[in-house]
Amino acid sequence: MFGREEVAMDEELTVCIPSEIQRMLNRTPEELKRDLQLYAALMLFNLGKLSSGAAAELAGVPRVSFLDLCADYGISVSQITPAELDRELHNE
Repeated sequence: MFGREEVAMDEELTVCIPSEIQRMLNRTPEELKRDLQLYAALMLFNLGKLSSGAAAELAGVPRVSFLDLCADYGISVSQITPAELDRELHNE
């Protein structure tokens, strides 16, 4: 559509959580929603499916906070492999 701006719409998904799981986790529905969004964002970023900016948006946090959360969960934010880093360090 030439001359028309497309507006991105957020998609809402429903996830069924067994009540026993909710009790085991001791989380309110709102807390579970935030947790699942964060965990999905962390996993998708870790798998290389989302950029850090897109993952931060999914998690509902600023990008800098998302990168801090990656560190908290042991997820590397560097795309360079140890072998590439070693080559870089020895080619100076």
